[in-house]
Amino acid sequence: MEKATSTSCPSTPRWNVDRPFLTGRFHQETKGTSRLADTKGFSTDVFSHGLERPIGYYNAAVQELIVIDDLLSAMVGIEGRYISIRRVRGQEDHISFQVDASMDLAIQELAKRMFPLCKSYLLIDQFVESRSQFKNGLVNHAFAAALKALLLDYQAMVAQLEHQFRLGRLSIQGLWFYCQPVMGSMQALSIVIQKASANNFTGSSVLNLLQSQAKAMAGDNAVRSLLEKMTQCASNAYLSILERWVYEGVIDDPYGEFFIAENKSLQKESLTQDYDAKYWRQRYSLKEGIPSFLANIAGTILTTGKYLNVMRECGHNVQVPASENYKLMIFGSNHHYLECIKAAYDFASGELLNLIKEKYDLIGKLRSIKHYLLLDQGDFLVHFMDIARDELTKKFDEISVEKLQSLLDLALRTTAAAVDPCHEDLTCCVERFSLLKRLSTLKDLEVRTVSDDNDLAEPLNITGLETFSLSYKVEWPLSIVISRKALAKYQLIFRFLFRCKHVDRQLCGAWQVHQGVRALNMRGTAISRSSLICRSMLKFINSLLHYLTFEVLEPNWHAMHNRLQTAKSIDEVIQYHDLFLDKCLRECLLLLPELLKKVERLQSLCLQYAAATQWLISSSISIPKLEEHSKSSRPSRMLTMTTENASVTDSILKFEREFNAELQSLGPILSNSSQAEPYLTHLAQWILGVGHDQ
Repeated sequence: MEKATSTSCPSTPRWNVDRPFLTGRFHQETKGTSRLADTKGFSTDVFSHGLERPIGYYNAAVQELIVIDDLLSAMVGIEGRYISIRRVRGQEDHISFQVDASMDLAIQELAKRMFPLCKSYLLIDQFVESRSQFKNGLVNHAFAAALKALLLDYQAMVAQLEHQFRLGRLSIQGLWFYCQPVMGSMQALSIVIQKASANNFTGSSVLNLLQSQAKAMAGDNAVRSLLEKMTQCASNAYLSILERWVYEGVIDDPYGEFFIAENKSLQKESLTQDYDAKYWRQRYSLKEGIPSFLANIAGTILTTGKYLNVMRECGHNVQVPASENYKLMIFGSNHHYLECIKAAYDFASGELLNLIKEKYDLIGKLRSIKHYLLLDQGDFLVHFMDIARDELTKKFDEISVEKLQSLLDLALRTTAAAVDPCHEDLTCCVERFSLLKRLSTLKDLEVRTVSDDNDLAEPLNITGLETFSLSYKVEWPLSIVISRKALAKYQLIFRFLFRCKHVDRQLCGAWQVHQGVRALNMRGTAISRSSLICRSMLKFINSLLHYLTFEVLEPNWHAMHNRLQTAKSIDEVIQYHDLFLDKCLRECLLLLPELLKKVERLQSLCLQYAAATQWLISSSISIPKLEEHSKSSRPSRMLTMTTENASVTDSILKFEREFNAELQSLGPILSNSSQAEPYLTHLAQWILGVGHDQ
């Protein structure tokens, strides 16, 4: 249950407590004199001469008149001459009434029947006085105001009864009869306020208590209607807070009663800076103590205000249509307030979605990120890798990021990317860890555990080719969808693709060297064997790239794009985008470290082979210049071959054995994993096909 909050609020002036004449409590703290005026057949002198006498001194008729006078006083919290009020210090709800023991037993029994009503009045009056203070919140203020209005009607009834008594038309049985209709209502309200006082309820807890008591009194229509009216009056203040939230996205809650909390320490800038940014999920969140009549729609209410708040932060003028800007001050069984909230949600959701899609071009931004970070249009990358080769081969801590950025800008301006207006948002960065190590640090990703922790050991002397990555500048409000976490996932995919592209380029260079000596009769030599290995390695890396791009990224992108076209809210957009990234990470093997480690081992072998092959062939075969070739008539003078060198042959055969061994060990792992991960079936077929070609 929601307790009284510690929200700062004005304090009640001390004189309001110290001066009981301002509140009327002095009537309850001092014995009141008889309000009995001249009644028909009696005068006050009859009583004035015997004030100190016990009531039993008088006959029954006179006792009845005295008791009626005292009861009328007790009904408004004032002690009479023979009916006293007893309170326990420190326990405000412990109130008892005592009568003179000498009173006639029949009259005494009738008087005691009236005491519950008198006690209920005292409790309600005391609750109104205490809950009208600032610290108790708007709901208690509204509830106390409704109770005060009820007490005014009650006091008017007592005044009418007193008038009848003065006219000599009221007996004690008549008093009991006239008080019957209000007795049940006052007792029901006293039960509510005793529970509220005992638990120090505020805000929604008071509303829930009133509603539960109204349901419990379903058999008494009068009491149930009264409690429902009290609930409606108390909820008006709450609904006014709710109205500002669902129509303006503003929390106007001075006493902390609303069920939505705002964490002002979370700023929207964190979305682009912090991987674990919690702005969208926790800037506004649900608290405990949601009113029961709003429990089923609390999530919708939270989302509606969040959407409006985003538009307000963007400087967008939010104008709720007049037909939907209906006051949420009607609370009842017709549930009209639910329709108003639903209409406000539909408006806010549609407006924000149009704002992000049209004005801020979300789809265009995502497509631009796809071009660069998912290498959808990789011509700029080819040019960049050519001009930045020397810088990327340095150790990661020796690389100049500024130089890489200038080279990237040059590559973007001199390729087809120059026509893209978003290319200026692309930046480069150099990570401190290898891809496998980076994946292990992201705890929120469902990365399968690796049996041997040594498999994730950081390689020595990693270069920019292993740590280079691209980043993308995303401004508010697109950062809600393309957050720092989403960009980090894009970067993981980019680094894997970049590594594959680099391996492919190196193998293509080795293949060109082989093609340079193709005209020579190399059949049966180590170079012909090397040519076969190079072709197998190229087929492996090309199959892997084909799988990543055409089997994973493209289909998933189109599925996400189609879903975004039908999305009804920004939360659905976030959900579809995150689903796309998580699925791509999983299907790109990045969440399967065992497979990823095998692929990286194969890539390392390919790079070692490419570097060694280019050096071996260029140093083992001496090709004369074109002029010498035209003058030479003997094959012995055309070239000098050293391919029979045993060390060259051994090196090539060693690469072949290691590559085939790694490839064959990868095949069974892919085949086994494809049962749990069906998307690996195509990759397994290609990898096994490469192995069979050997």
